[in-house]
Amino acid sequence: MGEEIEARGFSREDKARFAERLGQETRLLREAFAGDRLSHTDPMLGFEIETWILDHNHFPAPINQQVLEALDDPLVVPELSRFNVELNCEPLALSGDVLSRALADLAKLWARCNETAHRLDANLVMIGTLPTIRDEDMSLANISPLNRYYALNREVLRQRRGRPLRVDIAGRDHLVSEHCDVMLEAATTSFQIHLKAPAQDSRAYYNASIAASGPVLAVAGNSPLLFGRALWEETRIPLFEQAVVLPGPPRVSMGSGYATHSLFEIFEENHRVYEPLLPMAFDAPAGEFRHLRLHNGVIWRWNRPLVGFDADGSPHLRIEHRILPAGPTLADMIANAALYLGLARALAVGCRFGTGGLSFDDAVANFYAAARHGLDAQLNWPGVGAIAADRLLLERLIPLARDGLADFGVKESGFLDVIEARVRTRQTGAVWQRRALEKRGELFAMMAAYCEGQRSGAPVHEWAT
Repeated sequence: MGEEIEARGFSREDKARFAERLGQETRLLREAFAGDRLSHTDPMLGFEIETWILDHNHFPAPINQQVLEALDDPLVVPELSRFNVELNCEPLALSGDVLSRALADLAKLWARCNETAHRLDANLVMIGTLPTIRDEDMSLANISPLNRYYALNREVLRQRRGRPLRVDIAGRDHLVSEHCDVMLEAATTSFQIHLKAPAQDSRAYYNASIAASGPVLAVAGNSPLLFGRALWEETRIPLFEQAVVLPGPPRVSMGSGYATHSLFEIFEENHRVYEPLLPMAFDAPAGEFRHLRLHNGVIWRWNRPLVGFDADGSPHLRIEHRILPAGPTLADMIANAALYLGLARALAVGCRFGTGGLSFDDAVANFYAAARHGLDAQLNWPGVGAIAADRLLLERLIPLARDGLADFGVKESGFLDVIEARVRTRQTGAVWQRRALEKRGELFAMMAAYCEGQRSGAPVHEWAT
């Protein structure tokens, strides 16, 4: 989805040509799996952070084009709305002090971005859903001026036959909202972790990522407020799932099951059951998989397999772990990554299928319970049955993640101390926001305090409300 396209609309001939090329590339990928022609190089790590651009009243500032032009940095790219940008880090070998190096790289980039925003009388903020966003901000006047976004909006509305998108979220409060475009999707910003896995291990890491999603999300919620309503601990989850609803299987979901033999099953399912949403045909060799990658890019599984390329041109497989919100701080996000990576490794090597013995249905139930209730969620886990999320993390999963990081050769389990402290204090970003709002009485004072906490760099469990 990050690749720009030439067209804003598509003809019948475009769709036929795209379908032909997608079929050809799907067959070629099957042959690459069968012939063991995918990369077996060591694991690598990458990140994406979607951020908000705010004015001094903590409202969205639709100036991403000015920010991007002033930065002129390929690691900072546009997002769907004019008030968001995405920060990326260069891929890093998953060993040694990789987490500290990632934190240092992101901190430098974050500082540069904020310095640029300040010169434009704005501020960058990392938060899952912005408490001060208004319904009127979610309009096509604020869509980023790229063909792929206009095409996405047009094709979503075409497939919905012009029917508005409806969001209905019941949490602490109840929110119902209708929009006639895809801009509701822009109300969610995330921290996405890319785990490049050797081909022979990719199925296990994919399944492990699904199994780990519920417990990881339980301790990481940072999206409790939307349009003035207190909803889920991680409201991004139901919001994104409802913001792009089309005929056929869900575009945003945990998927239809674990991978049983290889990740090719996911790409084959993409081809078999999903109508192409952006059928832009490219004049490119089939081995670049451009049509397959574009098609996959508009199917937003919470754990999404990706095809990329090593420096020598060999195709590789990555798992994009998409469940986490942006913020509250870089330290918090790297700690969340440490928990995910440690659990993914431990589960992937500890069980033949990488599931840890957790059924797919229980993994999905855990995910939504964690999104709704955070550390108060009741989760199911093999060997213990139903258990409170905080107990499961402290007694089983944080120690398991420490073992997983050590098995990766990552010697930085100190980031998991942040997770443990967050559980013991029971102060996630979502909990802090609700407490701070209750104490201060209005959203703008809460947001001012949130921005100050983020500037401090201290993890959220240390923030005073």
